[in-house]
Amino acid sequence: QVQLVESGGGLAQPGGSLRLSCAASGIISRIYLMGWYRQAPGKQRGLVALIPSGGSPVYADSVKGRFTISRDNTQNILYLQMNSLKPEDTAVYYCHVAPNYWGRGTQVTVSS
Repeated sequence: QVQLVESGGGLAQPGGSLRLSCAASGIISRIYLMGWYRQAPGKQRGLVALIPSGGSPVYADSVKGRFTISRDNTQNILYLQMNSLKPEDTAVYYCHVAPNYWGRGTQVTVSS
């Protein structure tokens, strides 16, 4: 059973930064694809960023140039560095590990 635990969410001012972490534990022989998704109130969950093992990251257009996804393969930790935050980044952020493992989410609120 794979378990994913997110941390690092909270309140930030517009233009500020936050760093999310996701620790993966359980029976993991090799994690190929990890990613971050987010869901704002009244909206569907959508992709923020993906990172394959040994591959190039993929970002949603709305976060390109502001967010950076990275991973520590030795410790199975996924990160999301979020800079230049905007109010529209407010959402619950979820960690995802292929094929279909999800964390419980961490709230990110961007407000002055």
